[in-house]
Amino acid sequence: MNIFHENTPLKDNDICVVIDSSNNGFDYPIHNHPEVEINLILGMSGRRIVGDSVEEYKDNDLVIIGPHVYHKWYGDEDLLKKNEPYRVITIQFDLKQFSNSFMLKDSFYTIRQLLKESLRGIQFTGKTFDDASKIMIEMTQKKGFENTISFLKLLNILSKASAQKFLSFLKYDTKETMSISHRIQIVNAYVLQHFTDHGFKMSDVAKQVRMSTNAFSHFFQKQSFRSFSDFLIDLRLGKACKLILESDKTISEIGYLSGFNNQANFNRLFKKYRGFTPNEFRKKSSGR
Repeated sequence: MNIFHENTPLKDNDICVVIDSSNNGFDYPIHNHPEVEINLILGMSGRRIVGDSVEEYKDNDLVIIGPHVYHKWYGDEDLLKKNEPYRVITIQFDLKQFSNSFMLKDSFYTIRQLLKESLRGIQFTGKTFDDASKIMIEMTQKKGFENTISFLKLLNILSKASAQKFLSFLKYDTKETMSISHRIQIVNAYVLQHFTDHGFKMSDVAKQVRMSTNAFSHFFQKQSFRSFSDFLIDLRLGKACKLILESDKTISEIGYLSGFNNQANFNRLFKKYRGFTPNEFRKKSSGR
């Protein structure tokens, strides 16, 4: 599958750019770009790809996507044929503007955290969706300083959301999957280097932080709120999803390259954690 790199309309002097379109047909390929994107769909159902996530959405959708995370929305074919009105509002902005001294103040802490987590893609629902979509609609009619204030209000609402869902299992632009303690960072660096090795064992990781296998297992569970085996499976399945999306390799090759020794086990775990088989995932992501 080809993933296209989009050149967004954002200019150097722009804080953000707002794109408002109606009945656009979703006629763009799966793509990515270095800008952060907030995408609002109103009045359409279909399927969404964000990183290794492929999900259905219904009626409306609101998602923030971090830099370089590939994504694509599809509209339901039956609804598109009926030519029912729908609307897509997209806000794109450069992450680097949040690294200046003003944006590093405590008042912007939750917004900075939101932008870090956006590398996994986040969907917003409930009251957050209602409040955020209202601001995004208003932003299509505003310019200049007023729009900048609305933009910051929007980020503040998203950063404090209680109704949110991470879409992708992995942060595609970072090597820090979890940054909780110095030991966890050592673990991350080692695991991300070796997780596709076929002889990889938890005891190998435990040695890196000078712990017994049993002690490390308890430590990891306490720090990350999940077992090491689940973490490893997530990494390997995330790698498999990337290969399915980005290459034409066979499913058996992808399973092996992602660290799975057994094809049947790969298929079983993929189905369990992703909801469909690798072949089904390939078909869904390609729109077939």
